[in-house]
Amino acid sequence: MDSTVTSDTDSGGTPIRVGYGTLLRTPGAWTFLVPAFAARLPYAMLSLGIVLLIRGTNGSYGIAGTVAAVAAVAQALVGPQTGRLADRFGQAAVLVPSVLVHGVSVGALIALALGHAPVWTLFLAAVPAGATVPQIGAMVRARWVGRLSDRPAHLNTAFAFESVTDEFTFVIGPVLAGAIATTVTPAAALITEAALTVVGGLAFAAQRRTAPARHLPEPGARRTSALASPGVRLLAGTFLGVGSVFGGMQISVTATAEAAGQGGLSGIVYGIFAGGSMLAGVLYGLINWRHSAQQRMLGSYTLLVLGCSTLWAMPNLTTLAVAGLVCGLAIAPTLITGYTLVETLVADGAKTEAFTWLTGAIGLGLAVGSTVAGQLIDAGGPWTGFLVPLAGSGLGLVALVTLRRLLVAPGTRGRTVARGGGSAVASLAGVSER
Repeated sequence: MDSTVTSDTDSGGTPIRVGYGTLLRTPGAWTFLVPAFAARLPYAMLSLGIVLLIRGTNGSYGIAGTVAAVAAVAQALVGPQTGRLADRFGQAAVLVPSVLVHGVSVGALIALALGHAPVWTLFLAAVPAGATVPQIGAMVRARWVGRLSDRPAHLNTAFAFESVTDEFTFVIGPVLAGAIATTVTPAAALITEAALTVVGGLAFAAQRRTAPARHLPEPGARRTSALASPGVRLLAGTFLGVGSVFGGMQISVTATAEAAGQGGLSGIVYGIFAGGSMLAGVLYGLINWRHSAQQRMLGSYTLLVLGCSTLWAMPNLTTLAVAGLVCGLAIAPTLITGYTLVETLVADGAKTEAFTWLTGAIGLGLAVGSTVAGQLIDAGGPWTGFLVPLAGSGLGLVALVTLRRLLVAPGTRGRTVARGGGSAVASLAGVSER
């Protein structure tokens, strides 16, 4: 696909059109994109795989959701630290031990669940399983930044492409996990997740030529976390709301499908939700936006809240799939814009960490969402779980509306940039028209 997605300008100010095909012809791109896809696919399989395994061996959605939440919390808290280490010591130095420990940890969780071990041991095994989830999405974005930082239109295209890829994994991942769990065993779904993580992660780590440069701190200089930026903290908070949509949807769709006697369709229904996001991501990249990134963030997040407001009232799986599709249409635009904004708010030596904070926030929101939804479902039935996406996204919108001024990069505040021109930072921040 080589549709127009954005523009740079040449030395004479003439717009240069940039398409997905142009992006993918970037030298060395495919060498890291292919293994990255294999390594990031399991991210969409882990939580659902845990829910299906624990639900099948323990019988409680509440416990299943909580175990999945423990893994997601561990990933959310440890992930940014691994991103920070990757900025400093290199991606391979972090990835290789992480994926190996992940494989062992998931194996231990499977063994404990099948052996009907005490619930607390499941929580114990879930911690390293989640903490060692490789931060592939953040690392891929950091590679794009390293290669395209002087070409803002190309970089915007890359972020759109990465968001679409993320959503595609959320289409395929749950369907794959659900299909394996129902046709083979729930344990087989997690075994597949661990195998893809290890093989894909090691293959990605081996692509050292495209890895971003290490950023060692100056002697005596104090290294500042990306989270020190108020704008990064705000985006992380709003991404918590997005994560709660993912978490609440996963377990609520699973419960709804099983209550209808069609448990095997849960992955498909959730995949349709993710498919809506993927479609929106593709279309989002095809538009030359005249509104700033801050305005687009507000608009897409508002649509997300409106979409989530209908989920709880759907009477069957068919209408739920349609509502989920509509809700999903707001996800990718929100994520693309958020990653575009956060890249402008931190220095080069903290970009992987900044991306990982957003990814981790999604994971933390997923953890909270799945836990609360599981408890609500056990107490009041499947429909109550869909109140979680509405509440989480609603709180995120309140924070975004109240503190949106923090999303403007300090160096671009108070500046007016002509359409099609301006610095790379100004263009990425969305203060200029694209």
